[in-house]
Amino acid sequence: MAEATRADVVNQVAALVTSHYVFPDVAEEVAGVLSRGLATGRYPGQLPALAEAVTADLQSVNGDQHLRLRYHEEALPPRAPGDDTEEYTALARWAGQTCGGVACVRRLAGNVGYLDLRPVLFPVVACGETVTAAMTLVAATDALLIDLRGCLGGDPSTVAFLISYLWDRDPVQLTALRERGETQPRQSWTQPYVPGRRYGPDKPVYVLTGGTTFSGGEQLSYDLQQLGRATLVGERTRGGAHPREGFLVHPHLEVTVPVATAVSPRTGGSWEGTGVTPDVPVPEAQAHDVAYERGLRDVIAAGGAAAAEAREALAPAG
Repeated sequence: MAEATRADVVNQVAALVTSHYVFPDVAEEVAGVLSRGLATGRYPGQLPALAEAVTADLQSVNGDQHLRLRYHEEALPPRAPGDDTEEYTALARWAGQTCGGVACVRRLAGNVGYLDLRPVLFPVVACGETVTAAMTLVAATDALLIDLRGCLGGDPSTVAFLISYLWDRDPVQLTALRERGETQPRQSWTQPYVPGRRYGPDKPVYVLTGGTTFSGGEQLSYDLQQLGRATLVGERTRGGAHPREGFLVHPHLEVTVPVATAVSPRTGGSWEGTGVTPDVPVPEAQAHDVAYERGLRDVIAAGGAAAAEAREALAPAG
C-alpha cells in the first residue's frame, strides 16, 4: 500500500472514531494515538499487518475490544454510512449455514435439556423460527443447560427473545443501550408472548461460559445472572459490552466503532472490560459436566417422573 493511501486510511479511522465513538473524550485520545502513530511511521504497508497495528492503537486507551480495524481478504462492496443491507445479507447467509446459531439441542439423560448457541446470536428475523423450535423441544425438560462457551456475540433483540422463553408473561426489564450524547438509555424488555412453548421462570437453568464468550453472549449471561434466573458455570467471559457500527475505509478494511454502551437497570453498569464472573468458577472444559451434575441433582430433588432416571445418570459420577 502506498504511503498516501495508508495515511488516508488511518486518517479516516481517526475521523470516524472522533465522530461516532460512544465516549467523545476517549475518542479524542484515540485519535491522538493514531496521529502520533502515523507521524512516527508505526504503521506497515501490508493490509493485515496494518489492521493489526491500528487495532492495537485503537484499543490502547481503554481496551475496548469492539473498537478495531478489520481486514477482509475478499473486497467488500461500497456502502453508504449507516447502510447495513450488505451486513444483514451476510448475517442471514451465515445464519442459514449454521442452523440459525443453534448448534445443538437435545435431551440428556435425567430429562435435562441442553442448548448450544454458537457462533453468534443472530438477529431474531434471521433465527426466530429456529430458536422457537429449539426452545419448544426443551420446554418439557426439568433442568436446562445453555452453552455459551462458543458464542462470539450477537443481537440484543435475540437476548430479549431468548430470555422471554425463560420468564413469564409479565415483562421484565433487561440491559439497555445508551447511545453517544443521550442521557436516557433505550430500554429492552422481555416479551409477554412468545411463539411455541415457554420454558417458564421456575425450572433450574445453568449457563456455561468461557474465555471465548463475548458481547451478545455475555449480555445473555449477564442478564440471566442479574435476574437470578440462571446459575453461571465456567470461566470469566471476555468483557465486551459496546454495540458497534462498521465503516469501510478501504475495499479490504472496515473499522468497527462502538456507538452505544450497555446499562443494566439493576447495577447501572455492565460487563465492559471486566467480563461476566461465573457463580460457579471452574475450567470451561469442565463446565458441562459440573452443570449437568447440578441439573441432575435438581431433578432428583424435585422428585418428579424423571427422578429415577436422573439418579441412574448421576450414579457413575457418585
